This record gives sequence, C-alpha cells and structure tokens, in this order.
Amino acid sequence: MASLSSHKWPTVLKEDQITLRPLRLRDRSAWLAVRKTNRAWLSQWEATSPISHENKNLPSYFEMVNYHRGEGRAGRSLTLAIWFEKNLIGQITLGGISYGAYRGGHIGYWIDERYANKGITTRAVRRLTSYGFEELGLHRIEINLRPENAASKRVAEKAGYVFEGLRPRYLHIDGSWRDHLCYVKENPRI
Repeated sequence: MASLSSHKWPTVLKEDQITLRPLRLRDRSAWLAVRKTNRAWLSQWEATSPISHENKNLPSYFEMVNYHRGEGRAGRSLTLAIWFEKNLIGQITLGGISYGAYRGGHIGYWIDERYANKGITTRAVRRLTSYGFEELGLHRIEINLRPENAASKRVAEKAGYVFEGLRPRYLHIDGSWRDHLCYVKENPRI
C-alpha cells in the first residue's frame, strides 16, 4: 500500500494538454495576471478570514510558493498550478492529507473563467484523485462546495464524487460563514 514515504516532491501530473505542477517563483507574473483578471469571478467562492485584519495581511506570492513547497515536501498538502497547454489557468489542492485510521484529504480548486465549463477542471480533479488513491493510498477524498456553485457541483459529480450531506456554516467565504455541500469519493481498492 502506498504511503507518505512513497510521496515524491515536486509532484507533476499530466493528462493530455493538462499539466498539474507546483508553482515556481518564475510563474509569478502569469499567476498574478490570471488572478487579477478573475478577481470578481473568484471572490464569491474564495475563503476569507472571519478576523478582518487577516484578510489585509495576505502572504506575498513568494511566501505563498514557499509555504506550499514546505507543505508539499511534508506530504500534508499538494497545491498545484493547472496548466492548459502553455497557459496557467488555475490551481488545485489536495489538502488536509491525513494517514492512520482516516487516510483522507480534500480537494479544492479555482479556474480562470475563460476556461470554465470546458471539462478541464473535471479532468484535473480526476487526475489528482487518482494520485491520492494510487500513489498516496488514501481511502477517502472530499470536495466541499457552496450550494450556489452549480459548475463546481457538476465537476464533483462528473469526477465520480457522491453527495454525502450538508455542512452548515462550514467555511468563511466572501465575508460570511457559508453552508457547503460535501461530495465524497472512496478508494475502491482500500
């Protein structure tokens, strides 16, 4: 059975024109450009802190990349940029990775609006899920999403995740505690 000791960093996953890989320092301008272009599109779905001053003291790009590298090396969280052909179009994370009796984690993602509804996010979720099951030996992976996010719900369902239930006031998003729907996929081999 796979485990943390079999985890390799940096993790690079490919499928056709899609590459999932850790952000590099030299990706800064591409990452900042896609985030700026999509600020309004993403703000309604992204986590915020209930403590207002924390939202003003966000890490720099370099601090974020270094943090994700450390988490990736430790096998606690894999945050990967989504590249379509040569374009940085989003980010996906397999986070909260835990072994022992739980053997699970959760997937979160964001995508450039210009690439939404093209099946790219679903393919990225499938690829990262396969990695979690086959390489890390995880038993269970969750996707938690806002009930209003119909596109994300379609991603979870097309990637084979099954609705498990409602999580009231689960995460602080866009300034308030928001309900989330929990979708789950279990590893058929464990």
